[in-house]
Amino acid sequence: MRPEELHAACLEPNGAVEEWPFGPETSVFKVGGKVFALSRLDATPLSVSLKCDPELAVQLRATYPEIVGGYHLNKRHWNTVRLDGTVPERLVLEMIEDSYDLVVAKLPRARRLALDWPGERHRTPPGT
Repeated sequence: MRPEELHAACLEPNGAVEEWPFGPETSVFKVGGKVFALSRLDATPLSVSLKCDPELAVQLRATYPEIVGGYHLNKRHWNTVRLDGTVPERLVLEMIEDSYDLVVAKLPRARRLALDWPGERHRTPPGT
C-alpha cells in the first residue's frame, strides 16, 4: 500500500477528517473528534496505527509479525501495522474500517445518525 492509498482509505469513511496535532509529519485521522488512525505518511517503512478489538488485536499480532502493539498507544486497544506488502491490503482496509467503526460506535446516537453509519441502521431501537 502506497502513502496516497493509505491516505485515501483513511479519509473515505463518512465524517473522517485529517488533523496534525503532533506536527506536520504525523497525520491523525478522526471521526467525531476521536482518533481512529495515525500515520507518518512520509516514513519508510510506511505504517499505520489503528484501534482494534483487544481479542482480535492479539490474534492479528500472532498471525502477522508486521502487526505489533500500538506504537506509543495503549497496546490493548491499538495495533501498528507495517505496510511492506506482507499484510494483505484487503486486511489493512478492513482494519481501517473496523477502527473507524469502533470509534463511531462510542459516539452519541445523534452523531452516529448524522454520519449515516451502517452500524446504527443495524441496531435495535431502545424499548423494542
